[in-house]
Amino acid sequence: MIIPSFLNFKRSLVHCSISVTKLTNYPAAGITTRFLSAEIRTFSQTKPVKKSVLLILLATPSMGYSQINIGAKAGLNFVNVTSAAGINAGNRTSYMIGGYISPKPKKLIGFRSEIILSRQGYDYKTGTATGNVNLDYLLIPQLITLNFTKKFQINAGGQAAFLMNAAVDSSGGSGGNSSLFDYFNRFTYGLVAGAEVSPIGGFFIGSCLNVSLKNLNRDNNGGSSPGFIPKELIKNNVVQIYTGWRF
Repeated sequence: MIIPSFLNFKRSLVHCSISVTKLTNYPAAGITTRFLSAEIRTFSQTKPVKKSVLLILLATPSMGYSQINIGAKAGLNFVNVTSAAGINAGNRTSYMIGGYISPKPKKLIGFRSEIILSRQGYDYKTGTATGNVNLDYLLIPQLITLNFTKKFQINAGGQAAFLMNAAVDSSGGSGGNSSLFDYFNRFTYGLVAGAEVSPIGGFFIGSCLNVSLKNLNRDNNGGSSPGFIPKELIKNNVVQIYTGWRF
């Protein structure tokens, strides 16, 4: 029969207590770092020895909600295309909706990232048909902001545009059922510049100009294409006017 040795158990008994010893805040970057230490006491027949060791170093950089701006916006697009005389392309009005996230401005210069669903395209008129081409883009602008006051901001930067949907509405029936993705670039890019004012609370009003740097349509190398596809390479330019709310 084996009898447990309580004496050995007592000598090896270890008591641990964990406490927060240091809490350091970096509000400018929104970073909180916590240092946890453990106090280990060993009990034996001799005098207890107290040791303080670093048990866990927990660094959790995080941008708290109080350090960022989140906004939602919606408005109108005023769209035109360049070099499209062959189809008599005209200006058109459509819509945009999206949102953004950015650090709360504490200095003159800041930045923000946006994501926008934007309907673009053009109206056309040929000898046999009239109609419109709808091009739905997912826009991802990356902007540098100049925050002159809490109520006025200028922004500018670059923008990537991904073609999500393409459709034609034609009175002459020339659209057919074929996909339009064969005639338009799936990815384009450009420049963005605009301004915003915030007259009261989180409400803001803004306007921006989007200038495309890549052709809207593909070069068909002299091949055949529907009448609503211009023979020339064209670009989309868009003026956006919108309102929104900053949370």
